[in-house]
Amino acid sequence: MPRSASLAYAAVVLTGVSLVAVLGLSGGAPATVQLPRVIDVAERPAFIKPPGRREQKANAGQVLTSRTEIRTQRPGRMQVQLADGSSFRLGGDALLRLDPGGPSLKRGQIIAWIDPDGTRLLPLRVRTRVGTASIQGTTVFIEDFPSEVHFLSWEGTVQVSASDGRRFTLNSGEILTATTTGTWVGPRRLSVEEARVRRRTSVLMNGFSAPMATLPVIERELGLDR
Repeated sequence: MPRSASLAYAAVVLTGVSLVAVLGLSGGAPATVQLPRVIDVAERPAFIKPPGRREQKANAGQVLTSRTEIRTQRPGRMQVQLADGSSFRLGGDALLRLDPGGPSLKRGQIIAWIDPDGTRLLPLRVRTRVGTASIQGTTVFIEDFPSEVHFLSWEGTVQVSASDGRRFTLNSGEILTATTTGTWVGPRRLSVEEARVRRRTSVLMNGFSAPMATLPVIERELGLDR
């Protein structure tokens, strides 16, 4: 075989090997790349705004790139799954940006969780204007009002790092409040009745077609399944 033909043949073989490696074409299951995506839009108005593009209506199945802004307008609610399998729901008049280090809540309500059988090694961090909540195998609820921000651990341990350097640990059923004056109140444990009312009336824990894997854990942990 002439040298030029040999080189061309080698290039084709190498290209084929590369495609097999990248696309998973070796006869087994194709390789999959997890990307953040919209899982459920429970109610509208709900929008996404990819970086450098116009805002558009949110729809289930949309892939979300880094720095995408997600917005809901009351009574809008939506659910997003991140690349590592952790999830969150957004509601109220909410605005959030998908930063490389984790979701950044600008206003509104978010409930975020990591599936009980997940294999996540690093905590999920949700940033707010007053501090950052870190969760691992946990469910956290955050509500950002103009006058104050609430952090609630629905189950498990939530670490809250305040912007002023203070650190707080919330256990199951405990709530922490930060005011715009820099005052932090709590953590305080909810009564069973408070937790039951919140569970029953929460717009982020009810009315979605997509499942929330930690709901049974929450109800068992706080005695709401009795």
